[in-house]
Amino acid sequence: MTSVSMQDLLEAGMHFGHLTRRWNPKMKPYIYGVRHGVHIIDLSKTVKMLNTALGFITEAVGNGADILFVGTKKQSQDVIEEEAKRCGMYFVNNRWLGGTLTNFRTIKASIDRLKDLQKKKEDGTFAVLSKKEILMIDREIERYQRSLGGIQDMTRLPGVMVVIDPTLERIALHEAGVLGIPVVALGDTNCDPDAIDYLVPGNDDALRSIKLFVAQVADQVLEGMRLREIQARRAPQEKVEEEKPAVREAKGEKAAAWVGRRDEKAEEEEIEEGSYSARVEPETPTESEEE
Repeated sequence: MTSVSMQDLLEAGMHFGHLTRRWNPKMKPYIYGVRHGVHIIDLSKTVKMLNTALGFITEAVGNGADILFVGTKKQSQDVIEEEAKRCGMYFVNNRWLGGTLTNFRTIKASIDRLKDLQKKKEDGTFAVLSKKEILMIDREIERYQRSLGGIQDMTRLPGVMVVIDPTLERIALHEAGVLGIPVVALGDTNCDPDAIDYLVPGNDDALRSIKLFVAQVADQVLEGMRLREIQARRAPQEKVEEEKPAVREAKGEKAAAWVGRRDEKAEEEEIEEGSYSARVEPETPTESEEE
């Protein structure tokens, strides 16, 4: 895992917080000081917490978890989509629909509707419709695509949610909390850290700061995928190696049982021979009979 340095964070402007009047007192442990009425975030803590979060991401993905990136503010929309696609994960970068996770069955029905419309448009089913009807269908597809395009291939709930600006995405955070989904979030000095499993204190408004954070997460997702593939290749071989002692043990038990039965049979034969010898052995004449 590539670790991020304080210099990287400093150059990205991650140390700039919000105005002092907009802070959340729970973020006090992560604030270094104040400059021109703006809170300055303690990057020595940020770098440690970021590297911890990245390690968790790698491990989770390596164990089979899917990642859902969430960032609907304008600065993060393009970055979220680009990096999520780069690492093959899911994203929401427009509007978070209430129930996206807690009512996933209903959301899945909307996704199926989107896929059906896309398929019919591609195979020419709508060619017989009027221009007005086609325009209405295109608008419906666009509406679905904006809200669901990033999760249309998601068939199960994510294992981890990665969030930009947890204050803005509080509904998404609430749903993750209800379902017990761990949250990794880039949070500014105005956020509530209590609802976040892996907080990364930092500027969640500056584009460079967001880019650095999301790109690092995407890199660790790719690393986790690589580890997952290695484990998948090892699994059959490990299974064979585990079965070999069991087979040898079974063969040993079978051989021991055969030897035991052979010895028992030999003993029985010896006993039978002894009994037969006793029956046919000539009697010794007594003294009276000899006279």
